[in-house]
Amino acid sequence: MRPALRLALALCIALAARSATAQSYGVDLRNSLMPASGAMGGTSVARPQDFLSAINGNPAALTQYHGTNFTVGSAWAEGTFNIDQTGNVPLPGITPFSAKSQTPGTAVPNIGVAQELTAYGLPVTLGMALVGSAGAGTDFRQVSASNGTSTYLSILQFAPSAAVQLTDRLSVGSTLFAGAGYLDGPFVGDGAMTNAYGIRGGLGMSYELTDATSLGAYYQTRQHFRFRDAVRLELLNGQFEDSRDVQLELPRTVGLGIANSSFLDGDLLLAADVLYLNWNGSDLFGNVYRDQWVMQLGSQYQLTRRCKLRAGYALAQNPIDPTTGDSVAGIPIPGGVPGVKYLQAQLAVVGEHRLSGGIGFSDVLPGVDLDLLAGGMFLGSDQLGANTAVSVESYWAGLGLTWRFGRGSVAP
Repeated sequence: MRPALRLALALCIALAARSATAQSYGVDLRNSLMPASGAMGGTSVARPQDFLSAINGNPAALTQYHGTNFTVGSAWAEGTFNIDQTGNVPLPGITPFSAKSQTPGTAVPNIGVAQELTAYGLPVTLGMALVGSAGAGTDFRQVSASNGTSTYLSILQFAPSAAVQLTDRLSVGSTLFAGAGYLDGPFVGDGAMTNAYGIRGGLGMSYELTDATSLGAYYQTRQHFRFRDAVRLELLNGQFEDSRDVQLELPRTVGLGIANSSFLDGDLLLAADVLYLNWNGSDLFGNVYRDQWVMQLGSQYQLTRRCKLRAGYALAQNPIDPTTGDSVAGIPIPGGVPGVKYLQAQLAVVGEHRLSGGIGFSDVLPGVDLDLLAGGMFLGSDQLGANTAVSVESYWAGLGLTWRFGRGSVAP
């Protein structure tokens, strides 16, 4: 398996060169593109149907997986992003225009392994994953009136995780996220892509209320990135100021979930999650987003012994903050509030409704499972100040292959 693992890691790093934004919550993907959870509206806090979602969300749920599991997954996500700028923002050199972003679709990688240690007398499950966790991208360089506006953000996480079965019904777990971030923009000025690194922690709890009902909860800290010398802004005399660092943080996140499998003689699993993203307390995003609530609903039906049908719905509040100042991440924005609104538009994920579905096949080859997912975000639009309007919609499709060794499986 070592050559396959090395190849998977190389592919993950290569694919992570650009992450999608249109299906995310703000810029945070959560588990919306995971092989099984992504088909169930992202639901994964109480009883995730792929272990990658446990590592990236509620790590305590890793104890639901037995033996050795290894997953290679990826999803293709593509959005349609339009902006209508009806007024001038003189200092950055923005004049009225209406255009569609030329940012192409992208492949988002999710790869990992989980190992149960009960064979060694330890009630512990270990996990490790590489996941595409956040991203944003717009490109209006083809429009001269935009003065070369383009934005790019991609964050890839390396995430070791561990979970402990404390009792027959209670598990706890933790994940350490080591993130590599790449940023270009969103300021209009003289800048270049820079990279930075950040750490965040996650804690989770999973409790089996009954044999059919599971509860879950998790908390993740903020993750801070400092992109050094990321931008130089234009001065009134046409010269450029000294380069500035850009401080950026992913938000504190809380997730609560419930899942029940007592329906239709145990063949139907229903799950619901509530997520809270504290954007207002995060560097950079605290100036463009407000705190966001997300509701995720998912279902899975065991059609045959080897086939599962999945469907889900997510309702995510529009995170755009209508009350902005004249600076972002401590950097005064040329053009004042209209300039901030124009910058805010580059990060506007304003669609609130998402549908997804998929299918899972067990043992397509001996010990190998295949999960397929697809989804879409309905068209959403917003008016940002007097002169800037945006609209966005998106679709995504993906798959995951899971190799199970020993007693590798998910708990029923």
